[in-house]
Amino acid sequence: MRRAVLGVMWMILAAAVPAAAQPAAPAPAGAPIVYRVTFPEPEHHWLQVEVTFPGVGNQPVQARMSRSSPGRYAVHEFAKNVFWLEAFDGTGQRLTPTRPDVDVWSVAGHDGTVRIVYKIFGDFADGTYMGVDTTHAHMNMPATFMWASGLEMRPIRITFAAPPALNWKIGTQLMPTGEPQTFTAPNLQYFMDSPTELTDAVVSSFSVPNTDGTPANFRLFVHTDASQADVDALAVMVRQLVREQMAVYGEFPKYEPAAYTFLLDYAPWSDGDGMEHRNSTSISSPGLSLKTEQGRRQALSTISHEFFHNWNVERIRPAGIEPFDFTRENITCCLWLAEGFTQYYGPLLLRRAGLGQQVPTGAAIAIMNGSGREVRSAVQMSEHAAFADAGVANDMDDRSRTFISYYTYGSAIALALDLSLREKSAGKISLDDFMRRLWQNYGKVPDPRPGYVAKPYTLQNLRDELAALTSDRAFADAFFDKYVEGRDVPDYARLLAAVGYVLRSNGGDSGWIGNVAVAAVDTPAGPGLSVGTGGGRGGGGRVTPVPFGTPLYAAGVDEGDTILSIDDAPATPAGWAAISRKKPGDSVKLAIRRRDGKTATTTVTVKANPSLEIVPAENAGQTLTDAQRAMRDAWLGTKVK
Repeated sequence: MRRAVLGVMWMILAAAVPAAAQPAAPAPAGAPIVYRVTFPEPEHHWLQVEVTFPGVGNQPVQARMSRSSPGRYAVHEFAKNVFWLEAFDGTGQRLTPTRPDVDVWSVAGHDGTVRIVYKIFGDFADGTYMGVDTTHAHMNMPATFMWASGLEMRPIRITFAAPPALNWKIGTQLMPTGEPQTFTAPNLQYFMDSPTELTDAVVSSFSVPNTDGTPANFRLFVHTDASQADVDALAVMVRQLVREQMAVYGEFPKYEPAAYTFLLDYAPWSDGDGMEHRNSTSISSPGLSLKTEQGRRQALSTISHEFFHNWNVERIRPAGIEPFDFTRENITCCLWLAEGFTQYYGPLLLRRAGLGQQVPTGAAIAIMNGSGREVRSAVQMSEHAAFADAGVANDMDDRSRTFISYYTYGSAIALALDLSLREKSAGKISLDDFMRRLWQNYGKVPDPRPGYVAKPYTLQNLRDELAALTSDRAFADAFFDKYVEGRDVPDYARLLAAVGYVLRSNGGDSGWIGNVAVAAVDTPAGPGLSVGTGGGRGGGGRVTPVPFGTPLYAAGVDEGDTILSIDDAPATPAGWAAISRKKPGDSVKLAIRRRDGKTATTTVTVKANPSLEIVPAENAGQTLTDAQRAMRDAWLGTKVK
C-alpha cells in the first residue's frame, strides 16, 4: 500500500514543480519523435522498440545506434545487439533500409515519416549496457535506442508498455506525463542521459530544504529482495549524506523533473557499476543486500560517489565532453578533476556525515609508487581514458606500468590541493571553496536547453579559478605545472602532518626487486617462474609487464621471460619469496630463458621495500597537537549546520 502511495507521490511531485524552477526551453525544432517499447519475450533477454520520425522532409533518414555513452569514455558498439529491423513510411508501406555504416540504417523513399521497428538483445545490467529478463528491464539509453542524425533537438515522447503480469514500475529521470507509462525528453542529449529501470521496485522518497527555501526531492527506486523498511532505512542514511554533500556547494541543483532518482539494481545477476546522470544515478551491485545495516552501509560508497557527480561533471563539466558525441569516443583533459575529485569526496563526505570511517589518503601512496607517473601526467591519464575505460581490445597492453587511473591520480591531487589550501590560508580556505567557486562560475550558469551545460570549463579556466580563489597566480601556476600537467609528487608528508597523519614506510627492512607477478611453471630443465603472468598466454592468465623503476626492470627481465634459477637454486615460489629477506644492496643472481628459448644470466640489485602507509599520528606514537586536531576536525568534521 505504501509503495503505491509513494508512486502517486512521485507523480504529484513532478506535476507540482513551479514553472519558474525549470529552464525555459526553446521552441521545438519539429514534431516529437515517438518511441514505444514492448517486451514480448523478456525471458529471452530482448525487447522491441518502435520509433517514429515524423516531418523529416524528403531526404533519407539516417537512423543510428550510439557508439559511446555518457559517463563512459571508450567506444562501445551498441549496434551489435540489434538482430531484427523493419522500416515503414507514414502509411505503413514497407521500406528497404541500407547499411552505409555499421551503426547506421539509411531509410529513403519515405513520405516524410519513417517508422522503424527493431529487436535488440541485452543481458548485461550495468551503467553502460542493457539487460532484460523476467524481473526487470534495465536500460541505458544509448545501448537501447536508435536516433536520427539531424533531429537531435526534437522533443521525444516514449511509452514503456510494461507486461501487466510482472507488476513493473518505472524509474527514470525522464519527464512524467498524465499517462503513467509515458514520459518525455526535451532533446536527444537529455534522453540519452536518462537511464530507465522497469521492475517490481521498492520505492522510498524524501525531501530536503534547499537554500532558497524550495524542497529538493529525492527518490530511491530499488530492485531488491529487501523490505520497504530496509529501503526506508537506507533512505534515512542517504538523506543524511545528501545534506553533507550540499554543504560543499551551498545548494542543490534544480532537478528538471522535480526530483533526483537513485536507480539501485541489486539483482544477483547484475554487473557491478555506478553511472552518473544529470538528475539520477544508475547503480548496480550483484549480491548486495539491504536487509542488514552492513549491507546498507556498503551501498553508500557508490551512492556517495555518484551523487557528487550531479554537481561535478554533470553540471561542472569539462569542455571535451559537452555536448556529448554519441558517435565516437569523447576525450577531455580533466577527468582527474571530474572523476578523481569525485573519488576523493565520496569517502570524505561519508566520514563527515558520520556514515563511514575511511579517510581518502590512499591514492597518494598509489601515485608515489606508481611507475605510470614516469610517463604520463594527470592530464595525459585523462586523455588515455578512451583506451582504459572499459575499452575492449584483443592485444596486450602495458597499462599496468604506464597508466594510473585518473580516479586515483585525481583523488591524490584533490588531497594535495585540499591540504595545501588549508595550509596556505591557515584553515580559512579549502577544496570545498574551490568546488563551490566552480559551481557558481560554471555549473550553475543556466542553459535554456535541459540536458546541456552552458559554460563548460577548460584546463586554463581551472588554473584561473585557483589563482582567483587564492589571490596568488604563482601558487596556482606552480600547482598545475608540477602536479596536474607535470609529474611531480606533492610533499604529502608535510601536508598530512598538519592534520595529524604520518606518512611512513611499512616495508620494514625487507628486500625488494619489484612488485611483479610470477607463476610456477614446469620447464624442460625443471621448475621455473613465468614473469609477469598468472599463468602465461597459453594458461589464460593476464600478462603484465615489469614496472619501470624496479630492480628487475633494470636487470633486463620482463614478461615473456621464465626464471630458471635464483642464486643457482631452482626457481620456486619459496625461492622467490626468500628474496624479501635480503638486505638493500644485496644482489640476486637469476638465470632466465627468453621466449625464443635462449638463456641468459643477470644480476639484480636489491633495494629497500618502498611500501608506504598513512596512519593517524596517535597510531605512530605521536601526541596530536591542538593545531593538528583543529585542522583535522575542520577537514573531516560535518559542515551541516
